[in-house]
Amino acid sequence: MQTKMSRTTRGLLIATLALSASVLLAACGSDLGGGGNDGDVTTAEATGTVGGELVISQWPFYIDRKTVPEFEQDAGVEVNYIEDVNDNNEIFAKLRPDLQNGESADRSIIVVTDWMAKKMYDLGYLQNLDKDAIPAVDENLVDSLASPSIDPDRSYTVPWQSGMTGLVVNTAEAPDVTSINDIFDPKYKGKVTVLTELRDTVPLVMKADGVDPTKATTQEWLDAINKLNDAVKSGQIRKLTGNDYTDDLARGDAVVTIGWSGDAIQLQADNSDINFVMPDTGCILWSDNMVIPVGAPNPDAAYAFMDYVYDPANQSQIAQYNSYITPVKGVQDIFQKDAPDLAESELIFPTDEFTGDCTTQTDPPADGEQEVEDAWQQLISGG
Repeated sequence: MQTKMSRTTRGLLIATLALSASVLLAACGSDLGGGGNDGDVTTAEATGTVGGELVISQWPFYIDRKTVPEFEQDAGVEVNYIEDVNDNNEIFAKLRPDLQNGESADRSIIVVTDWMAKKMYDLGYLQNLDKDAIPAVDENLVDSLASPSIDPDRSYTVPWQSGMTGLVVNTAEAPDVTSINDIFDPKYKGKVTVLTELRDTVPLVMKADGVDPTKATTQEWLDAINKLNDAVKSGQIRKLTGNDYTDDLARGDAVVTIGWSGDAIQLQADNSDINFVMPDTGCILWSDNMVIPVGAPNPDAAYAFMDYVYDPANQSQIAQYNSYITPVKGVQDIFQKDAPDLAESELIFPTDEFTGDCTTQTDPPADGEQEVEDAWQQLISGG
């Protein structure tokens, strides 16, 4: 298993980014709206000339060592691959001052989760895609991701990877964890973290208490937030985190976390006892998407990269590294020949039975969304 940098170095980097972004988030409060050009959507037109520099904002743990340099050599593009997406709200707060002025902070690709992609698009911060420039995406995108509710025609999003939110556990220290409600077990007091992602953490808590997140009332969302708030105040939950929860697990500061499926495999490089545990009431399913922001300086290079990673051979290299659900057809066939154990991995190719109790990531009720967002932001900020 490859590693990109030492755990300590990565931890310091992510912590620094998280601190900077939290200051920005606090400055703009819980209101993630404002600015943009509602209804005025441009298309990032391809010119057919690929070169120059490509700046990508991406999550950690998401790509192998070889893909970017091989793409650079193949396309004649210099890539600045920045792992600065620790949390959807944080990256939004960081880039918002530029985006609302029609600028992209030099980014030509940003990778964000479904709900944030839609929010940015509705604000006028994203461009439509020139689909003629990405034929491999059209040819190889898996059927199950072809028409999501947030972007039925895939007008502005290209899935990077999909995944599952559930339990990431040090099973040597917490061998009996099977339920989301185990994060409230007093024997794990101070050894628990949960994600700052509202649409990951809160629905899992509701599901464990018998509430269907897709039908939940505003009050049921607020009740789950209050339950988490009590656990934070009591010290049961150590902290709320973005992607940096991985460092708490690696250091042993946490043994039970709400986290993401592929991260567990990455952490096993250092500790084989860390595993993804499917909650007994099911996971949350989501996709992270490549999007092209307004003001992107190099759409041609962005399209070249999107098309490159949708070649099954190139995608298989990425999926073999990160163990998330691949959005590209043909990868399982490659694995059956070259990595048969991965071809059977339910983290990369989950069966209907494995995800039978899972729920697709959902928003709070529209008429109560701001109230829920405000309550969640107050919890995150320690208010």
